[in-house]
Amino acid sequence: MLSFRLSVVSLCLLGAALALPGCSSTPEDNTAGWSPNRIYAEARDERDAGNHEKAVALLEKLEARSAGTALAQQAQLDKAYAQYKSGEQAQALATLERFMKLHPTSPAMDYALYLKGLVTFNDDLGLFGSMARQDLSERDQKAAKESFAALRELVTRFPDSRYTPDARTRMLYIVNSLAQYEVHVARYYFNRGAYLAAANRAQSALTDYNDAPALEEALYILVRSYDALGMTQLRDDAQRVMLASYPQSEYTSQGFKRRDDPWWKLW
Repeated sequence: MLSFRLSVVSLCLLGAALALPGCSSTPEDNTAGWSPNRIYAEARDERDAGNHEKAVALLEKLEARSAGTALAQQAQLDKAYAQYKSGEQAQALATLERFMKLHPTSPAMDYALYLKGLVTFNDDLGLFGSMARQDLSERDQKAAKESFAALRELVTRFPDSRYTPDARTRMLYIVNSLAQYEVHVARYYFNRGAYLAAANRAQSALTDYNDAPALEEALYILVRSYDALGMTQLRDDAQRVMLASYPQSEYTSQGFKRRDDPWWKLW
């Protein structure tokens, strides 16, 4: 009887062991029989429905199955866009960098550059509105500058691209925002009595950015900082420039302006 029981147990264990490989197999791929065009259509439907993670998964399958084709290139770009829309900025940028490295002569290079600028532009400048309550001297502007560089390359290499007009508008916004940022840092230092640091940041805004709205305040801070430092010659030189550039400036009579709108909202 004992031998019979052991045999039954052994058979059960053997059956369980034989069943394990089936349990550990990979999930069935529902797209296995799909054509590349169907995968792409499904990915676009998921993207349009806002299901960006599902779209990315489908586009990765399409890219693998259509390697070396124009559809695979399109899948890379669509994947970067879906990653961007789902908040995966680092992944989107990595996808775009890979695309530009593998396909330097692609007809879609203008879109790749535009999307690269857009990804960084949205992430960085979208946070500017909350900076009025932050320590502005610790804010990193690397992302905005990288966005500007990508958009500038687009405008330079593809002046007739359909994306160039919007890129120019975004470049202007970035320049104005970065100039305004420098001025706010200068004001931050000035209000804390760090007049030399304030003068240096105001001078940086004047040197690096042309015709930005914030330069009027930059000159005013420069005049006030040099005055506080006792640098009368530099103060007088800055004041002459300010009077020549902004003869009707309210800063000379009212001092620093109070802004009710976020400082990055330039229009």
